[in-house]
Amino acid sequence: MRSLKLKVCGMKFAANIASVAALQLDYLGFIFYEQSPRFISDVSAELIKYVPHQIKTVGVFVNEDLEVVKKKVNLYQLKAVQLHGNESVEYCNELKESFNSLEVIKAFGVEEEFDFSVLDVYENVVDFFLFDTKTKAHGGSGKTFDWKILENYKLNKPYFLSGGIDLEHAAAISKIENSRLYALDINSRFEIEAGVKDVQKIGEFFAKLGH
Repeated sequence: MRSLKLKVCGMKFAANIASVAALQLDYLGFIFYEQSPRFISDVSAELIKYVPHQIKTVGVFVNEDLEVVKKKVNLYQLKAVQLHGNESVEYCNELKESFNSLEVIKAFGVEEEFDFSVLDVYENVVDFFLFDTKTKAHGGSGKTFDWKILENYKLNKPYFLSGGIDLEHAAAISKIENSRLYALDINSRFEIEAGVKDVQKIGEFFAKLGH
């Protein structure tokens, strides 16, 4: 099986960030959406600068003012942004053009009736899509969606799989034969409480995936 990239999202606290980073994952996500229970304050966000450089730090935003996003990218030296709202093609394109090596991840909440054709216009302005369970809360629901829906995804753009992934899903994930599946995004199912990750459980999950 190919090696999937691994992302842990919703980090908030220094010791926990350090412990998760020690697992040598690929991406660490920090949520800059104030309505999220995993919202990271500007004081805590200073911690992002101390994440080992080989881990890509991701700022998660929901319909944030573009200039605010740019400021956060510069301030915290973010290597990627994950956009969870209704951000336009123009918005994504300006972010890409404003930074030399910033990865732009556009998230979509999917459900059985999801129209994948809405992704077409984004294909050339983002680096990755992220498919999450459709909820009103813009992610972090702890609920999975039926992955068979992704059979309707026809573009070649690689994607992150998100939405309620848990330890018990490792075997099923290992059987997914889709070369576009680039990374797994885990969050609430690996928490002790909002923003505090269960490091041992994450380690077990990584081990089951052969990471």
